[in-house]
Amino acid sequence: MPVVDVDPDELRELTAHDEKSDDELKDDLFNLGLEYEGETEEGMMQLEFAPDRLDRLSVEGVARSLRYQYGDDRGLYVPDTNDADWTFHVDESVPDERPYVTGAIVRDVNLSEDALDSLIQLQEKLHATMGRKRAKAAIGIHDLTMVKGQAYDADEGGPSITYRGVDPEGDSFVPLDADEEMTPAEVLDRHETGTTYADLLDGFDRYPAIYDQLGLFSFPPVINGRRTEVEAESRDLLIELTGTDQWTIDHICNVICYALSARGGTIEDVDIEYDDAKGADDEYGPNLVRPDFSVRTKHLSHDRIETVLGVDLDQHTVLDLFERSGLSASVDDSADADGTVYEVEIPPYRVDVLHPMDLIDDLGRAYGFNELEPRYPDVGTVGGRHERTRLEDAARASLVGLGFEDLLNFHIISGEANYDRLGIEPGTDVVGAGDPVEITGPYSEDYTQLRSWVLPSLLLVLENNTHRAYPQELAEIGLAAEVDESENTNVAEWRSIGAVIARHDATYEDAKARLAALCADFDATLETPATEHPSFINGRVADVVVDGDTVGVIGEIHPQVLVNHDLELPVAAFELRLDALQ
Repeated sequence: MPVVDVDPDELRELTAHDEKSDDELKDDLFNLGLEYEGETEEGMMQLEFAPDRLDRLSVEGVARSLRYQYGDDRGLYVPDTNDADWTFHVDESVPDERPYVTGAIVRDVNLSEDALDSLIQLQEKLHATMGRKRAKAAIGIHDLTMVKGQAYDADEGGPSITYRGVDPEGDSFVPLDADEEMTPAEVLDRHETGTTYADLLDGFDRYPAIYDQLGLFSFPPVINGRRTEVEAESRDLLIELTGTDQWTIDHICNVICYALSARGGTIEDVDIEYDDAKGADDEYGPNLVRPDFSVRTKHLSHDRIETVLGVDLDQHTVLDLFERSGLSASVDDSADADGTVYEVEIPPYRVDVLHPMDLIDDLGRAYGFNELEPRYPDVGTVGGRHERTRLEDAARASLVGLGFEDLLNFHIISGEANYDRLGIEPGTDVVGAGDPVEITGPYSEDYTQLRSWVLPSLLLVLENNTHRAYPQELAEIGLAAEVDESENTNVAEWRSIGAVIARHDATYEDAKARLAALCADFDATLETPATEHPSFINGRVADVVVDGDTVGVIGEIHPQVLVNHDLELPVAAFELRLDALQ
């Protein structure tokens, strides 16, 4: 979870509550869900944040939440914006991998050294979280007075800048923290920041760059130019964001604009023009006005609020709690439902509100979770372990008794590790080949789907432990899943038992003996008819049939699979569904 440094004196100034002691601030922050982790040598509070509340990654955002909590501010706030003067042109030469841009102009910002430090921290924390370490979004903030007029290829009219592609050895500029001009390629090779983020542009034929009338002044997602560097004396700022997704960069821009608005800044729209309509997001079109301060709405029933929070509330109290959460709400008289339904307006900087439960969490914090009185639930049962958990614990105990070391791996894996390196084709009729449950927008290429069987995870552990002593006998009971349209969720999930034996003389018979002992512990009848499976050696592989049902596979791992995992010793393995032992 992100940790942010916050100056308590600035917090008191921005909230207009100079009377608050540090201890009182800590208590108030804890009620918001911000945990005090300590302080820096300079006396800054270190606060740990829930990663979804990106609007609180700066002292300005924290102060805004506290003012709502104190009741000083109420309801939805959307800053006024002035009409656009500047235009951001997007040239067709922009690399396809980072086609999107957004931004804003902010004038008359009341910056200071502390405010500038907060802005820089906000920028880097947004890069690290929603920006996926700049892979998904990169932020550039510039002194507007140093950005000069008309951009390359711009039509006659107001001032503009151009987002375009540049040859790696093409135009040069002086990057931040440097004293000499460098081409983009030289920045990636010689500049400290450039070498850190060089992998983001690996394989690009042309690099993304932003130009004004004087030339290149920003090299996203790597570094800004020194010419437009923001200082404490800067008053007018140009904000530009580039990335792989228009929605993401638009909402990051909103968070920054709200923080600068708290410093007295006036927000000014910019026009975004995509020269190549193919480069524009189909949802938004080729001509945009940004920042996008549009307000979303969600509906929430009164009964749902009372059920989840466990308290009786009247309409007036609920509406008051919404306002103290920085939201606006009204009773939706048109809703076709029994009981009261609220229509709730969500401010543009709140990227975390995805479900009505997120709104109930806000209401609970405004009411005060400490004010909720604990009570026994109105049910006539006593808590206990689920039957599946009992079975899993018993199977795990048996495996440990048979000499296996119990493991707990991630349920998420890559398609390459789950299928390719084991020689199986998704969708075929073998164990582990179920259609993948893929993750939209994965954080890493190493974690793109739910695993369809446990064996790939065990082989990865063996691969990462070749420097350890042998034999290595490992087992895991964990989640596996595949696409199944007959399920309500379109996903079938189950618990699977996987085990591997890695040693110089590991054979099918060794795995079979362990599996037979495991089944005997549960009075299950085991059969192992011969079969074929691409992950195992032909003639040394069999189906696992328990009480007449085919539930898994057992055998000696194929030599090519061993090579794919850099293993030099034979491996025998088996996998079966946990529920087969019931």
